[in-house]
Order: sequence, then C-alpha cells, then structure tokens
Amino acid sequence: MNQKPESLLTIGRIAKQAKVGTDTIRFYERKGLLPKPPRTAKGYRLYRPAMIERLNFSRRAKGLGFSLREIITLLDLQDHGGTKSAVKRLTDRKLDEIHAKIADLESIRDVLQRLNQRCSGRGSIAGCPIIDALSEKDTNAGTKQS
Repeated sequence: MNQKPESLLTIGRIAKQAKVGTDTIRFYERKGLLPKPPRTAKGYRLYRPAMIERLNFSRRAKGLGFSLREIITLLDLQDHGGTKSAVKRLTDRKLDEIHAKIADLESIRDVLQRLNQRCSGRGSIAGCPIIDALSEKDTNAGTKQS
C-alpha cells in the first residue's frame, strides 16, 4: 500500500461518493471492473480515491447501454493506452446493436398497433384478435417468429 491509510476510502465512503451501492462495488470487483483493493488487518477494503472516477465511468457507460464485458474492454483500453480506432469499433458495434433493437421494437409496435386496431374492446374474449394472434389462431397477425 503506497498511499497513507487516511487517503484511502472504505467501501461505504467510496460508494457514497460514487453514488452506487456497496453491492455494486463488490460486483464490479468480482467482474474485474475494479481492481481488488488492499485490506486492513480487520479485513476492511480500502480504495484509492481514483476508483470513484472508475465507478463513474462504468456507471455512465452502463447508462449508454454498454455491457459489462464492453465496459471492461473500454477500461482496459483506457488503462493500457488503447487506440481511438478500437474505441470507435466497439462503439460502432454498439450502435449497430441499438439500431437492430430499435428496428425490432418498431416491428413489434406495428404488429401490436394492427392487432389493437382490429380489437373492438367490447364483448367477451371469444374472437379477440389479440388473443387469437397470441394463441396462433390468427395466421394473418403479422407477428414475428422468434
């Protein structure tokens, strides 16, 4: 431990400053997003203040849809002097994934809108186009096959 103990933070303090839960910090340690911290003689984790920046980076990346594996890759690129082209390739793949999800959601929306328009919303459930489509009784529902 190169730093003075008073400059190190307990898991509770780092969690509060990074606005995450202590379970998140432990999870990130297990997954490799955070290095294992040194421990006191009593077993308390002690973190360098720089870990707050790493937690914030991870939280922001997660908010943009990056997976844990992708966040680990981004952190590795940052830690070991990666290239902008590597970051751009990863981001391009993420954007392709997002565009595909948007297309899937738009298709789902369109099918649900058609089914919803065909349903009067009145009477018994018998003959309900939505139920029939979900029960595969309606072959013209236009639903996607998974």
